[in-house]
Amino acid sequence: MNHTIASDTGTPAQGLRGAWNRIANVLTSLVGHGLLALAARIAVGAIFFLSGRTKVDGFLTVNDSAYTLFREDYKVPLLPPEFAAHMATYSEHLFPILLVLGLFTRFSALSLLGMTAVIQIFVYPDAWPTHLSWAALMLYLIGRGAGPASLDHALGVK
Repeated sequence: MNHTIASDTGTPAQGLRGAWNRIANVLTSLVGHGLLALAARIAVGAIFFLSGRTKVDGFLTVNDSAYTLFREDYKVPLLPPEFAAHMATYSEHLFPILLVLGLFTRFSALSLLGMTAVIQIFVYPDAWPTHLSWAALMLYLIGRGAGPASLDHALGVK
């Protein structure tokens, strides 16, 4: 049985390059868009949902420490701290849930990407490596969609 694959020129690729290309083909078939999208949705959803949970008491009552954060540390320009605390807290609950369900995925990822940009620019400008890793996951979802294991897919939404 011949285990070589064709190169770009149509001739069989052999040796180290051929072995690497065979491994890459197997990995590509194992780790496709569906798995990547699901992992990205869960990862981003967990990051933001867990952050949102630190800002509430009970189900969705914004706590005093969240107000203090937005008054003293976060200081987002143009928004009153109380409004910003509510907007961020509710967004950190709604959009992650939608992401994990794969419902309105592109919109949810875009919304959280906007929040990430605000955090990067106005709150933690030195945390760009973390924010870039979040952004990469969200950009993947914005560009490619939720994948087959999603409500978007079940509803026929791209």
